[in-house]
Amino acid sequence: MSLINPLSQTQPSGAQAQTSTQSSAPSKQASAVESAATRSTEQTSTGNPFLDAIRLPDEKTIPESNNQELSQEDFFSLLSQQLSMQDPFKPVDNDQMIAQMAAFSTVDGISNLNDEIVNLNAVMTSSQALQASGLVGQKVLIPSDTGHLSEEDPVLKGVVSTPEAIETIVVRIEDEKGQLITTFNIDGSQGGNVDVSWDGLDKNGEPMPSGIYSIKASGRVDGQSEDLAVSTYAHVTSVSLGTASTGSILNLRGIGGIKLGDVLAVSEV
Repeated sequence: MSLINPLSQTQPSGAQAQTSTQSSAPSKQASAVESAATRSTEQTSTGNPFLDAIRLPDEKTIPESNNQELSQEDFFSLLSQQLSMQDPFKPVDNDQMIAQMAAFSTVDGISNLNDEIVNLNAVMTSSQALQASGLVGQKVLIPSDTGHLSEEDPVLKGVVSTPEAIETIVVRIEDEKGQLITTFNIDGSQGGNVDVSWDGLDKNGEPMPSGIYSIKASGRVDGQSEDLAVSTYAHVTSVSLGTASTGSILNLRGIGGIKLGDVLAVSEV
């Protein structure tokens, strides 16, 4: 006859109970999460469309400004903090406080002045462009020996600047590639600025096609041959506003843009 320990029979049922208790714990937690979510949903929606429509929206976090500049409110906040933290036996002198306030007022005034200057530059730029628009259709003298020959402008004109009186000035006309087209002489005995004009014909008397051409000039100065400065006339087709730093830009036919301040003279058509 065998003996049976009663504890061996009850132990598995206790382990099973413990296992079932542990397995039921996650399900209870999941049920709690679902209940919380349900309550949150119930708090968000009342089931009444009218009440849901007039309910205040949830508060949203507004990001703080990343502006590093100190404003007038920041200055007075720092000043108040300084006064509250000062030694009562050694308070800040009135002169020192007035000097701080005067310094802040000066900086604030300079900032406002800079804004006004920017606005003034914008107004001046617009006014300059309006005045420059009167040059459309005119010819202007530019500091360049390059000019544009076309059917509208079959003659290329310019000015040769001489340091002194020169009896004979040799003028060379070159194309855009630097090839010589023709040469001729002009009188420079009067000195100063001497007008020069090319009729658009090559050395054989044939008309040249439209394009970019250069006027080169040379003469004998102090017994030596030297190149002379040449400026050419260009036709203004339009005006661009530009910026406060560049000013108005004159658009020249066949050449491009040039600043209004670089114009040397204005001529009739």
